[in-house]
Amino acid sequence: MKKALSLVLALLMGLSLLTACGGGGSGGGGSKDEDLPSYASLKVGEDYIDITAELRVITHRTDLIQENPDGRDFADFVKEFNELYPNITIKYEGITNYSDDMTTRVSSKDWGDICMIPTTILLPDLSLYFQPLCDLSEIQDTYNFASNRAYDGKVYGTPSTGNAQGIIYNKKVAEAAGYTADNLPKTPDEFLQFLQDIKDKTDAIPLYTNFAAGWTMGAWDAYIGGGATADPDWMNITMPQTKDPFADQGDGTGPYAVYNILYEAVKRGLTEDSPTATDWEGCKPMINNGEIDVMVLGSWAIIQMQEAGPNAADIGYMPFPITQPDGVQYASAGADYCFGVNNSISTDNKIASMLYIKWLSESSNFAYDQGGVPVLKSQAYPETLAAFDGIDLLEDTPAPTELAELQPNVNRESEISLNADNTHVQRIVEAVVTGNETLDDIIADWNARWNTAVDRYAPEA
Repeated sequence: MKKALSLVLALLMGLSLLTACGGGGSGGGGSKDEDLPSYASLKVGEDYIDITAELRVITHRTDLIQENPDGRDFADFVKEFNELYPNITIKYEGITNYSDDMTTRVSSKDWGDICMIPTTILLPDLSLYFQPLCDLSEIQDTYNFASNRAYDGKVYGTPSTGNAQGIIYNKKVAEAAGYTADNLPKTPDEFLQFLQDIKDKTDAIPLYTNFAAGWTMGAWDAYIGGGATADPDWMNITMPQTKDPFADQGDGTGPYAVYNILYEAVKRGLTEDSPTATDWEGCKPMINNGEIDVMVLGSWAIIQMQEAGPNAADIGYMPFPITQPDGVQYASAGADYCFGVNNSISTDNKIASMLYIKWLSESSNFAYDQGGVPVLKSQAYPETLAAFDGIDLLEDTPAPTELAELQPNVNRESEISLNADNTHVQRIVEAVVTGNETLDDIIADWNARWNTAVDRYAPEA
């Protein structure tokens, strides 16, 4: 099924190549780059005050499309933006299965004006679909994660917010099991004991996998980079040139240690009774009221859990429990989805789109409201990330241009699809439930497929 989907996407993207216009990434019907201002030079609230445009924004944040009585939703953001630009009409469309659906839709020219760029689109292919916004050098000193959707010195997407990769937990439940901010687990063994204590001393589900939602399981991939290895080069430079990257390091670090936590938690009965019956929307009030203690999700999810019930103060966020042999604990941090602008829309719509995403990034306080790492380096961190004080945050180093296609090619060829697919992580849970294979069986298979891909794309490794 995965190979069939890949073939369809390849055909769609191939057709897009045939129909795209040359020069600066502008598609047919779009404007030339010389007609556009640089995103970095735009002064929101001063430039293009009289511009008229109708924008359609495609988002994965379906929760913010609905009215939010406990905080700001997209309607509130649009209303505030329209105080500056009354002639720009903005309508949102939400997609639940975002990565898969938007990867297919982006190949067409009429999907809308702004979207969250799917991570399945390879960096060298960004110019086929998205407008270059500015040179990386123009914003890299002021923006966190500026290089996330950049290629060959051009920025094609700006971060909506940043994520610190940690663990959401209910502080009240943890305290009932004997844990406070001063003695949170810092290693895989300590964390599994923490979950066991939750099971033994409270009525809460220790770890909720969110297996049935699918995409939520893919979150585990976000922890195998700098937080697990202490190497910011790992994901984009080192790993795609490394044989057996999933092998057990024997010291509680590296990718194996991350996936082993999930495997052991399920094996020891420290998760929900029936993974196939988990409920993404239902889990939010459950952790808020103490029926669940832990979920492994990026910091973007903190606010959603706080707003799901009356116990916002009980929701905490801890670093992922891996400590390096030298005693230092790191946490991966990176951009959430990045805003991208369709390169096939009119000049006015491109300018209006850039104005809106720049306002969201720099003036709306969106990242802070969502409990995320701020987009601007000058902005304050939210209270929700207080537990990360003293923890070294590591952003994945972008691959140099000559290696930009290496990681995507190895990742795709191996059919593991790290950070782009959830089925390989779900396989870990299924292995325990069915008893058909062990984690070591899975790791051996992953290593074999990864090694084959490395041999093809990085034969010198």
